[in-house]
Amino acid sequence: MAKKRVYKKGAKNSEYDSYHGTADQKKRRAQRNAARKKLGLKKGDPREASHIGAKRTGSLKNTKVKKEDKGPNRRRQPKRGKS
Repeated sequence: MAKKRVYKKGAKNSEYDSYHGTADQKKRRAQRNAARKKLGLKKGDPREASHIGAKRTGSLKNTKVKKEDKGPNRRRQPKRGKS
């Protein structure tokens, strides 16, 4: 039987505290948000930042704005290996 996942911020052994709340992950998220802002995308915008390469960073050289569903855009991403 699978363990129950604990998402809630501040809860004991939560996913937020162990991964999403780390300094490194916060920096990555800030880079992604900055790239969306540079592209002129806002919350609720039906368009999505389409990633040309595998890297999802704050750089605009590997992103473009494209009005498409999330599914096809995200499926196009290459599989990432264990790091």
